[in-house]
Amino acid sequence: MAPVAGEVMPGFLLPDDEGKLVSLAEILAKGPAVVAFQRGHWCPYCRLNAIGIVEVQRQIAELGGQVVVIMPERRKFAKAMKAAVGAQFPFLIDMDNGYALSLNLAIWVGAEMERLMGVGFDLPSYQGNSSWFLPIPATFIVGTDGIITDRFVDPDYRRRMDIDELIAALRRAR
Repeated sequence: MAPVAGEVMPGFLLPDDEGKLVSLAEILAKGPAVVAFQRGHWCPYCRLNAIGIVEVQRQIAELGGQVVVIMPERRKFAKAMKAAVGAQFPFLIDMDNGYALSLNLAIWVGAEMERLMGVGFDLPSYQGNSSWFLPIPATFIVGTDGIITDRFVDPDYRRRMDIDELIAALRRAR
């Protein structure tokens, strides 16, 4: 099971969309964090979620909050997604879903879904591997002490943490 509220958010050191390594500790040194896992630039629900976060990024900043999006795609796709939604926060690259797997947040898509998704989607090219693993979309709100204060995890990729709840959770994490 993925980490829950009250537990420490396991640390990470992942490259961002510019190739710079970013750690959870570095993010939390600046304020509480919104850590959002997304499936990829090709996912319309991920794009809508990222746009929702972008629309409140000023409000998040006013609360002292930081945002990072974690996705399992190669840098050029993460960079394209960031630009497409107008984000000012980093998109981190979780190659081979290593961090998501460590949190029990990655699932194997399976041969049947691979065939269905294979029409128009080239996950091996996007991710740089042929594993057909995807992260479960999830959002964690993490206090500066590293403790998860709120989270939203749902294997139904269409459902995400409500933006108003994200802001309320960030207020509680301060």
